[in-house]
Amino acid sequence: MTSPEFSLGKVFRVASVTLALSVCAALGVAAAPSVAFAATADATPTKPAAKKSKRLKAVKREEKSAEAAPASAKPTRVATTASLRTTTSVRTVEHRRVRYRMSARQGSLSKVAFEPRAPSVGTAFGLHDTPDELALRSSVAYVVDQNTHEALFDKNSQAVMPIASISKLMTAMVVLDSKAALNEQIEVTDEDRDTIKNTGSRLSVGSVLSREDMLHIALMASENRAAASLSRYFPGGRPAFINAMNQKAQELGMSETHFLSPSGLTSENVSTARDLVKMVNAAYQYPMIREFSTDESYDVFTGRKTIHYGTTNALVRGHKWDIGLQKTGFINEAGECMVMQTNIQNRPLVIVLLDSAGKYSRFGDAQRIRSWLDAGGVQRVTSIDNNHGGT
Repeated sequence: MTSPEFSLGKVFRVASVTLALSVCAALGVAAAPSVAFAATADATPTKPAAKKSKRLKAVKREEKSAEAAPASAKPTRVATTASLRTTTSVRTVEHRRVRYRMSARQGSLSKVAFEPRAPSVGTAFGLHDTPDELALRSSVAYVVDQNTHEALFDKNSQAVMPIASISKLMTAMVVLDSKAALNEQIEVTDEDRDTIKNTGSRLSVGSVLSREDMLHIALMASENRAAASLSRYFPGGRPAFINAMNQKAQELGMSETHFLSPSGLTSENVSTARDLVKMVNAAYQYPMIREFSTDESYDVFTGRKTIHYGTTNALVRGHKWDIGLQKTGFINEAGECMVMQTNIQNRPLVIVLLDSAGKYSRFGDAQRIRSWLDAGGVQRVTSIDNNHGGT
């Protein structure tokens, strides 16, 4: 009786032989396209093809003779036929196996590409469950008349939320308040790389732009390295710049706002919709911020090459809105965000949309608000804060 050790050793030897045969067969697959092409180009049978034909004829003769033989002989015939078919179909079988591997690899990539995002802060705290008259996909929405400060629409306006790249409006104000020369050349260094989210940038290390160009693409195209570079060239460096951002927020009465990054890539840049209305109104007083944030496209020369940038706001590209200032933002924790100053029915408004679910849903929500106002919408308060009934 065979011992278990012997059986296991035999299994390993068979597996080794099978692996060697698979490798040889795979090498044969690599040469298969040229063989197929030669067969198509020349209809004259080659000697290997003739040998294969003889083998197939022999199989057919064997099958015919086996049909006349007793039933007990048929298993031998089937085994022989199967082994011959395996011999003549090695390339086909191995080719399917190789394609299967490729499919498996593609499936793995697809799984990574469609991996769901981490939930936003608004989702984690149930803000999306707050009902509103317009069925907005943003968990926070606030619409205010810029002249009268009257709130026309309020949904969770007092919720403290990450604001992502909307932070760059404050970055721009601090840069302009410093009165630094706009034509000063600023170089991107390793210190400007994103070490929070590990995002990339079209501005490679070593790129040199003027302070004005850095400000332009930071506002229009939300270029993170541009914002980082601007903060590093501030007197006292980036720590002093971030202090200036928080000081400016306090001066504007933004009591629920805090900044830790000039780009907004950290979830610790937080604010409320009500505070952001104050920031938008303040930024609107800077003509350069109005111009740069609403520009549709812009080219910059980095000292190495020219880069074409476009706006991150689809409403600016559509030319159907009268937008005086805007800024978009996104990180997983904040969701899709947008603030803007716009005129609807000859009425200047500030619209704040935070934590929208879906890449284009913030723009869809803006359109739903506009349609509602065009139809004579009335004030509707749906604040999450029960202690403050909204305004």
